[in-house]
Amino acid sequence: MRLKSQIMDAAGIDRALMRISHEILEKNNGTEDLLLVGIRRRGIPIAECIADNIERIEGVKVGCESVDISFYRDDLSQLAEQPQLKGDIDLAVEGRTVILVDDVIYTGRTVRAAIEAVFSCGRPKAIQLAVLIDRGHRQLPIRPDFVGKNIPTSHTELVEVKLPDYDSDKGVFLMDMTSD
Repeated sequence: MRLKSQIMDAAGIDRALMRISHEILEKNNGTEDLLLVGIRRRGIPIAECIADNIERIEGVKVGCESVDISFYRDDLSQLAEQPQLKGDIDLAVEGRTVILVDDVIYTGRTVRAAIEAVFSCGRPKAIQLAVLIDRGHRQLPIRPDFVGKNIPTSHTELVEVKLPDYDSDKGVFLMDMTSD
């Protein structure tokens, strides 16, 4: 893989997440019954950043949980036994507006699995989706409610999001997966 270009730097990510935070508040008329759920891995620090932004804006701390959707994926091989939900959704989702948060949306399969995981915990009032990057190429009819940046890509490209919790730097990079 080789680097094609840097799409966003740290300041660009911060600006996009602040805008998304404001959009979430506007669409939901405030913070009542909001629950942010970061999809493991990089959706978690993004959800935490949005939660911090909302607290700075509104002075209200919103719930922020995480979920591991690997056992809900429909594109992984069959497992010998039926696994249980692997997540940290401790707060009740019943009657709440759940904002699923992820770094990149591509085919929509991760989001579909996350929705299934949320429904296994109860019936929310609504589920909305916030992503830092939308790269297109959906295989399922899923569209994010809040997007940091739309990046048209080809199937031979990869969008790599680097965040301090997992990486040494912070940014969004477009990588070429074809060999030179």
